[in-house]
Formats: sequence, C-alpha cells, structure tokens
Amino acid sequence: MARRTRAARLTPPSWLTAGLRPHPAPVPWAAVARASVALSAPLAVGFATDRPEYGALVSMGALSAVIGDTADAYRMRVFNIAVPQLFGAVGVTLGTLVYGEGWPAVVVLTVVALVSGMISSIGAVASVSGLLLLLNAVVGAGLPMPQPWWKAPLLLSLGGLVVLVLTLFAWPLRGGVPEREAVAGTYRTVAGFLRAAGTPAHDERRQAVTQSLNGSYDLLLAHRTRRHGRSPGLARLVARLNAVIPIVEAASAAKLRPTRLGPLPEAYPAAVLTLADAIGQGSAAVPADLGLPPPTGPSERALDQALRYAAAVVAEPVPDPRGPHRSTPHGPHHAVPHHAAPPAPDPSDAVHPPDPLGRPAGPRVRLRRTARAALLSGASWRYGLRLALCIGLAQAVVSVLPVPRSYWVALTVTFVLKPDFGSVFSRAVLRALGTAAGLLIAAPVLAEVPIGWWDVPTMALLATLIPAVSAKGYAFQTAAITPVILLLSDLLNHQGFRLVLPRLYDSLIGCAIVLVAGYLCWPESWHTRIGDRLADAVGDTAAYVAMAFAAGPGRDQTSRLRHRRRLYRDLSAVRSEFQRALTEPPPTATRAAAWWPLVIAVERVVEATTATRVRVEHGEPAPPSAGVGAITRDLDALATALRTGTALPGSTGPADRSEPPGSSGPPEDAAPQDADDVLGPLRREVLAACAIASPVLR
Repeated sequence: MARRTRAARLTPPSWLTAGLRPHPAPVPWAAVARASVALSAPLAVGFATDRPEYGALVSMGALSAVIGDTADAYRMRVFNIAVPQLFGAVGVTLGTLVYGEGWPAVVVLTVVALVSGMISSIGAVASVSGLLLLLNAVVGAGLPMPQPWWKAPLLLSLGGLVVLVLTLFAWPLRGGVPEREAVAGTYRTVAGFLRAAGTPAHDERRQAVTQSLNGSYDLLLAHRTRRHGRSPGLARLVARLNAVIPIVEAASAAKLRPTRLGPLPEAYPAAVLTLADAIGQGSAAVPADLGLPPPTGPSERALDQALRYAAAVVAEPVPDPRGPHRSTPHGPHHAVPHHAAPPAPDPSDAVHPPDPLGRPAGPRVRLRRTARAALLSGASWRYGLRLALCIGLAQAVVSVLPVPRSYWVALTVTFVLKPDFGSVFSRAVLRALGTAAGLLIAAPVLAEVPIGWWDVPTMALLATLIPAVSAKGYAFQTAAITPVILLLSDLLNHQGFRLVLPRLYDSLIGCAIVLVAGYLCWPESWHTRIGDRLADAVGDTAAYVAMAFAAGPGRDQTSRLRHRRRLYRDLSAVRSEFQRALTEPPPTATRAAAWWPLVIAVERVVEATTATRVRVEHGEPAPPSAGVGAITRDLDALATALRTGTALPGSTGPADRSEPPGSSGPPEDAAPQDADDVLGPLRREVLAACAIASPVLR
C-alpha cells in the first residue's frame, strides 16, 4: 500500500502528461510522399549543381509549406500555401539585412514580433503568415544567407512553389472530391447520431456532428465570393449540406422518444447513409422510396419530413446557387418542412443573400472586420507586446551572454508562444521534451552522415515523419521537425555534431523565457477567463430558448436557425478553450475541471430546446409563454452568477409536472400532453445545469 502511494506521488499530473498521449489520427500517405519529395529533391539539385546551400534554402521553404498545408479543398490549399510564403519572403529579407548587426537585429526582430503577433488574430491563414514572417526573420538574422539579399527570399519561395505544384498535381482528377467527401462524411456522422438516440453515446455523437458540420461549412465557404454564382457544383454541395440541418434537429427530438418504443427504426439512419453514398459519388440518383416506416409520433414525423426534403435536394439536378432555402424541390412527397421554410424576400438579398445557418461572410467583409478588430483589440495588442518582449529578450540573451550565436532561442519562443497552438505552459514543456527527442534522432545523423549525397535519402526519410506524426500532438511534431531543421542548417553553417548540445541548451533557454516573460508575468495567461466565456454561452442559450418558442414564421425562423448554428459554434469553441485550460497547471486546470460538467450540461440544454421545438412543430402543443419565460430567467440568472461568482438563486420556474427522470412517458402516438409538460425535458436539463453550477459557485 505504501509503495502504491509513493508511486502515485511520483506519477506526473494529468494536466502535464495530456500532451504526451498521441491523438488518434490516420497517416496521410499522400502528404507523406509529398513531403519526402519536396524536401529531398531540392537537396539533390543543389548537390548536382554544386550549390548545396541553395538546395537547403529551397528545402526550408518547402518545409514551411508542408507544415502549413492543412486544408483539404484544392482552392483553399493554393491560398493557404501561397499567402504565408509571401510573408515568409518579407521576413527572411528583413532578417538577412540585419544579420550580424547585434542590437539593430534585436530592435528589428522585436518590431517584427509585434506585427506578427497582432496579425495572428485575423484568421487561420494570417496566423500561419505571421508565424512564417517571424520565423524566417529569425532564421535570416541567425544564419549566413547567400548574397545578394534577394537570393534567400527567392529560394525560400521556390520551395513553397515546389510543394504547391506537387499538391495541385491531382487537382484535374480530384477537383471537388474533398468537398464532396466532407459533406458525405457529415451525413454519415448524422446517421451515427440517429443510431445513438436514447443511448449513452448520444452526447458524444452530437459533439461529433457539431464538429463535422463546422468543418464542412468552413471547407465549403471559407473563401466564399461570387464564385458560388459561377459554380453550380459548389452551390449544390452547400444546398445538400444545408438540407442535413432538419435531420440533425429531428435526431435531437428522437432522443425524447419513450424507451418503451425501443430503439429508433434502422430505416432512418440507413436512409441517411443512402444519401451520403449518393453525395460521395457525386450522383443525384436517389431511390424514390427510402423505405421509411409510417411515422408514429412527433419525432418520427419530423424525421420523415426532413429525410424526404433532403432526398429531394440531393436529387435536384440544378439547385439555386443561393442555397436550398431559395428553391423548392419538385415532387408531391418532397414538401419543404416548416422548420426549413424559406424566409420572406428582402430587397437587399440580391447583393447580400441572407445566411440562414450562420455561414461566414465574404472574405473582404471578414478581412475588414478582423483587421479592424486586430488594430483596436486590447487582446491583440497584449499578445503582440508579449511576443515582442519574449523575442527581444531572446535576441538580447544571444547578443549579450557568452553563448554561441544562435537563432534557435528565438525560434523556440516563436513556436511556443503561438496563441492558437494550445496552452503556453504545456507547450513550453512539450517543446523541451520534443526537442530532446528530435536531437536523439539528429545526433547519429549529424555524427555519421557526411555532408553530400547521403543527405538526400536521409532527408527523404526524415521528411516523412513530419506529416505522419504532426497530428499526433505538439511534442511529436516538434520531435519530427527538429532533425530536419538541424540537417538543413548544417548545410549552411557546417557545424555538424557540434550543433546538438547547443540546440538543446537554446531550447531550454527559449522555454524559460516564455515561461517567465510570456506566462508568469501576464496574469491573464494563468487567470483564464473560462468562466466569462461559459457565462456568455449560457446567456446566448437563454436568448435561443426565447427565440425558439417565439411566434412568427419566415425571418424569425431564419434567425433561429442562424442563432442555433452560431451558438453551437460558440459552444464548440468554449469546449476547446476548456480542454486547453485542462492542460494548464493549477489552479487553472482545477477550475476548468470543476466547470467541465457544466459545459456538457449547457450543450444538452441547447439540444433539448431544439428537440422540444421540433416536437411542437410536429404535433405537440405550444408551450405557455410563462413557462418559457421562467426557463430563460433561470438561464439568465445562471449566466449572471457565472460572471460575478455569486451563489445561484433558487429556480423560479413552475413546478416540474413532467415525468421523473427515467420515466418512459406517454407513447409517441398518444394524445398530445399538457402544454406546460412539453417543456418538461428542457426544464430538467436547465435544473441539472443549475444543480451542477451551485456547488462550484458557493
């Protein structure tokens, strides 16, 4: 017993070891082959032309492109690779101009870090662009580059072009395939959600549906422009993706089916899979008879109508470019369900069509909004200043202390302090561990492989590790990238095995700078605002409840759909923020663990609201406004308590006259229940959320 207790004390805490557990992810074999060719071929050309340093710089540019190539759609990959390469070219130019200049280099890199940090908040592509701007500036200021000054940016950009060309080889054959597969995958995820109705796996499947919908919408609409009007295929996929929303809502309502009726008939998820297969094959051939059983209650009526509507949209040969809400499928059995009814026309729709599902705005609009937010946001300035402070300290340490001149300290700071890569504290620890593992791989290579043609197959092998293990976690990605960077930098400074230990020391110095100047000195990093973010989500949930049961068709219905999609996106972001906080040291991790059940409870409240709304639309009586008002007041009170940290007042709602938990309730084909009882499932979820929050708020 004493031995077990001692072992438990020596076991690292879960918040520290979470990043060392590999995430389950398939190996992207096409990316593996692409990385191997893109990083090794330039070296071969460099040795063949007796310019190995040129080949090394081209491979460095290819490495940046390989790391940034995270999109699926080909049109997005062009954007995601090309734009960051332009920023990288600017960065290496600035770094080359101050190479060996001492304090001027410190000043220039500090200013570049400030700009890099501020533009990182604009979006995903801007974040990668800011990263390459700073990384290449650090590399240019720390490694000797070929002269004149324009050669280094040209060679690095050529490396990015190599990856882009290799990426686009399959575009003529696979154009549109990633988008189709994403939408078909969402349908398959919804089929799994239907199968999980009323089972313990229901919540997990619901979260999978949310992630799949978010990913599919981002993939289809991230660069939305007038292209949608010129691309019937893209408009068709958007229409098909929109058509799955009524099925998702009906699947939420299916959770409320009485257990005495048994599981949901398999015909419903089978019909969704049939539609998924048609979408994946790019076909409009949908069976006229989906084999659906006669509906026996509100949930099944909602599913029947939603599936027939989706089947009509999938079979529609030429959908309206503005989405399924603007076109009505033909056929006597394909009526648009009430909860997917088109909104009333608006004169402004010709220029700015409404987004009934909360889809992102056009790129110009988003760029203006985010640029304005970046320049006027206090959080953006604070992060930029924090990154600038750490980079300035890193360069000052290299310039002042008697250590070998090294760009690796600032490189470490840049990677660790990225705001969208996860917890700063855990990244610092994982960076140190990953670098140590990478040095173990690099040491025998630098010691035994002489500079020359043997570097080509060695690089081809090492490059395969980057896409193969990057999705496993930050530490694994660091371990894969470290030997590649060391091998390339050795071709520029010819230090060989002598690089190994200094790079480990540099990494430790960089991690220490981040932990002190980028973490401990900024209270906002260890006093996270997770409670405020959760309070905002609860307040938005209260607004959604009020909107869901408000009278009025048309635009009110459109607003509800838009609000629901935005709310689920926000809840997904809150979930990610909490998962990030769980990897921070106490007290942040402890506080996040205490609030985590409430995150799940709020998601269940949103789903119960949707389910109740669907059942009301398909036969249940409309709930009284007094009952809806009581629930929204309880949620508003919970949001206020979360913001202020005060005790939660008692529920003001009417007595819960619905069945107790575990009761199967009336059969679906029974007479409609009392109007107030319709809110019973929703009221139970709200009371459960308040019960979870009460002990933590005391």
